[in-house]
Amino acid sequence: MPTIPVCPQCAMENTYQDGENYVCADCGHEWPMKEPKKADDDAAAVIKDANGLVLADGDSVVLIKDLKVKGSSITLKMGTKVKSIRLTGGDHEVDCKMDAGNFMLKACYLRKV
Repeated sequence: MPTIPVCPQCAMENTYQDGENYVCADCGHEWPMKEPKKADDDAAAVIKDANGLVLADGDSVVLIKDLKVKGSSITLKMGTKVKSIRLTGGDHEVDCKMDAGNFMLKACYLRKV
């Protein structure tokens, strides 16, 4: 027989099953019996360049437009080749080293070589 868990909100043991949820009789908190399915990390980790090609760690890319570096007078010029990129999560998906320094770039401004 499955055991009913304690309430995650008030930690009381007076809980019961109601359909697809657990309910706490003391505080009235409801939570689902099953954890929601999480999206596959592989599906979310697909990063594509400006042409729609999938990027991978270690790829070489080229900048497709001039990019001004925020807080600096440096401009990364169109056509600059970047070797050995690393993919990261977040808003700026690509981490790379260039002659001007280390930068985090958006994949939409890159083209795979």
